[in-house]
Amino acid sequence: MRVTAPVLEHHREPVGIGESRPRLSWRTETGAPDWTQRAYRVEITDADGAVLTDTGRVEGADSVLVDWPGPDLGSRCRVGVRVQVWGAGAEASDWSPLTRAETGLLDRADWTARPVSPDQHASDAPLPVALLHRAFFLDKAVASARLYITAYGVYEAEINGSRVGDHVLAPGWTSYHHRLRYQTFDVTTLLREGDNAIGALLGEGWYTGRLGFGGGRRNLYGDRRALLAQLEVTHPDGTVTTLATDETWRTTTGPVLRSEIYDGEAYDARLARPGWSEPGHDLTDWTSVTELPLPEAELVAPTGPPVRRTQTVAPVDVITTPSGRTVLDFGQNLVGRLRLRLSGPAGHTVTLRHAEVLEHGELGLRPLRLAAATDTYTLAGTGVETYEPRFTFHGFRYAEVDGWPGEFDPAAVEAVVLHTDMARTGWFECSHDLVNRLHENVVQGMRGNFLDVPTDCPQRDERLGWTGDIQVFAPTASFLYDCSGMLGGWLRDLAAEQLARADRVPPLVVPDVLPFDFGGTPHAVWADVAVLLPWTLYRRFGDIGVLRAQYPSMRAWMEVAARLTEEGGGLWRQDFQLGDWLDPAAPPEDPGAARTDGDLVANAYVVRSADVLADTARLLGEKDDAVRYEELARSVRAAFAAEFVTPGGRLASDAQTAYALALCFALLPTERQRLGAARRLAFIVRKAGFRIATGFAGTPLICDALCAGGEPQLAYRMLLEEGCPSWLYPVTMGATTVWERWDSMLADGSINPGDMTSFNHYALGAVADWLHRTVAGLEAAEPGWRRLRIAPVPGGGLTAARAAHETPYGRAEAGWRIEGDTLVVEILVPPNTRAEVRLPADAEPFEVGSGHRTFRRPHTPPAWPPAPVRHPFSAPE
Repeated sequence: MRVTAPVLEHHREPVGIGESRPRLSWRTETGAPDWTQRAYRVEITDADGAVLTDTGRVEGADSVLVDWPGPDLGSRCRVGVRVQVWGAGAEASDWSPLTRAETGLLDRADWTARPVSPDQHASDAPLPVALLHRAFFLDKAVASARLYITAYGVYEAEINGSRVGDHVLAPGWTSYHHRLRYQTFDVTTLLREGDNAIGALLGEGWYTGRLGFGGGRRNLYGDRRALLAQLEVTHPDGTVTTLATDETWRTTTGPVLRSEIYDGEAYDARLARPGWSEPGHDLTDWTSVTELPLPEAELVAPTGPPVRRTQTVAPVDVITTPSGRTVLDFGQNLVGRLRLRLSGPAGHTVTLRHAEVLEHGELGLRPLRLAAATDTYTLAGTGVETYEPRFTFHGFRYAEVDGWPGEFDPAAVEAVVLHTDMARTGWFECSHDLVNRLHENVVQGMRGNFLDVPTDCPQRDERLGWTGDIQVFAPTASFLYDCSGMLGGWLRDLAAEQLARADRVPPLVVPDVLPFDFGGTPHAVWADVAVLLPWTLYRRFGDIGVLRAQYPSMRAWMEVAARLTEEGGGLWRQDFQLGDWLDPAAPPEDPGAARTDGDLVANAYVVRSADVLADTARLLGEKDDAVRYEELARSVRAAFAAEFVTPGGRLASDAQTAYALALCFALLPTERQRLGAARRLAFIVRKAGFRIATGFAGTPLICDALCAGGEPQLAYRMLLEEGCPSWLYPVTMGATTVWERWDSMLADGSINPGDMTSFNHYALGAVADWLHRTVAGLEAAEPGWRRLRIAPVPGGGLTAARAAHETPYGRAEAGWRIEGDTLVVEILVPPNTRAEVRLPADAEPFEVGSGHRTFRRPHTPPAWPPAPVRHPFSAPE
């Protein structure tokens, strides 16, 4: 029996955390079957190892997000935490490894630094990356040192010529008017007694750089970049030397002439300043900075991991295009930038252009719209030079290289993958190769779009945190990766933006940089993220704290929804809803022209969100609210049935999404209506030849709706369809991520003519949640996976499937395979949990405790494939 090192909140690296009472989680690793924790003990020590808290033996099975048992932590507190546990026997486990944790600056008064800006006035043009420098002398040895740092813009810090940390695009993108994130770095080893220097590169990033489509806007948060840094050096005698940004810092420019999110970077190596962050550097031509007031926004510590370089990818092919251009194929649509190793004459420039696809053999640039996605590097002529852009990123599989000096060597170029450095927690595989590729496309699309905020796409002049996209994809995301900290922080930005608005409507994108809302009105599915995303995080990670933190935001949106339904005579009625966005029947120029009525979608979501908020209110002890939102759900559900449903279960919109919403959100009050709706959905799916006919609202639900209606094999048949539109059509076209449109690439190899044609958009990949829960049969039965449900539904001609997930309690697995006429199901239930098992041949479910188990049951394959609805005059296949 082994106990893992405790985790504080959701921090992978607990240095500079922002919680004064961080909750604790740990896992017990044991092969003992049916193991359950009976008691635990927590010990907290200070930086010197003195015991601050020893709980002694505490009876109970809790091991996830357990309340902090020690005294409140103040700023700069350093503690060690370890745990031991007891199972059924009298013997305690060994102590867990020690987790060392440290708080950041928890009080605004802790900041003595002030932001300093290199900019003298606003600019409507791209700015060069600024260099900032401060030399200083330490007259004592260094015992420890911490750098607390953030920026209006994006920064990289250096001390004595060495890079500080490995974060990329720090401090990241938050709602800067409300919340500005700072980082804490242990820089003890970078300092020395005597002369020292600290420097920083400062780029525009999201702060002053161009944001938004249609040309975008600059200076959305302010017209001056700035650096805020506070270096605190503790000496052996306990004294502290603090070096903070102020008017004594100096600034200049260097080789980075521009570095923009959308347009890329221009770098002239001839302008490099060697030794610029080292002591003794010549500052003769450097100028003064401007000191600014401390930001009004709250300075907050990170709740999730930073963006990092997570992988390098070599090109798999070198293509000469019909026009004679050299293009590298990296084999995978990815997000990041290129790294070059080259030599050549001074002043020679290499140009790098990026795109996701080729169109008729050439780089497909039109989907980028007004994003140049181009980097240029001008050589210094000093031998072998290495270049990687700093403050930009691109979404691409293909990169055109123009102007390479001498003979081109593809081994001298590699792609550097960037994303928020989340831990992978979920896996799926089955016996169908195309489905496996589809699932891998979902994973890759999530990686690329979880770059500090959950973006819609990573390549064009957008890259925004669209709320509807993450609302529908969150169940998939939270299985594949531990995104709890990242999305929890993003939700705090959402609440800050929403509650600052007079109408209390969640914005369409967070951070909110749109100059408009579509029609100036709220939109279901998108606004419902305020309620449904916190609920998903609670269900997946067992974190009731996220519900407490977001409850004002959740409630504020439902009060808006309640007012809208009241004004509409019991239903929310609105001229235009985004609704089932990107229904495949919508023409390229009108992506909102869905087959399902927008009001039907909106009111279905009112019911769903009201149900969830009523449950949330009960959990939080808000009894009056629970009654209020139960009544709201009841009244809108009844009005929905009266307005949109016939007595026999036909819906006003005779479309896949309409029936999926009605069946999955329990909007059909009678058994006759439920059976009728299920039959009608099965009919229209067959009639469509099993082609998908849903957009953002219906796609996450359609397979579940078919299963709820007793037609799991129709769900499989729809999953396995390869014609357009379908999940597998992009796979057959060589896709390596999920597309924005079902037909982003047409069958003739040309790009969809619509203005919105991304090849990396995760929303339609929400089907992976069904693969995990139903095909493999693995899901959480209680919040945080305290109880599991294992209920595989074999079909589709598949002979095997399995899923695995790193739950808060340990690894869970569910897999099945067919051996002749036998179904073999293998499961792994983590310690301190139990699982409800439902097997196809069994009349009743049964419960098991932790451990590995194998079950064998007789298996009769279901009829396959299902037949489509045929016109009486159609020819047989």
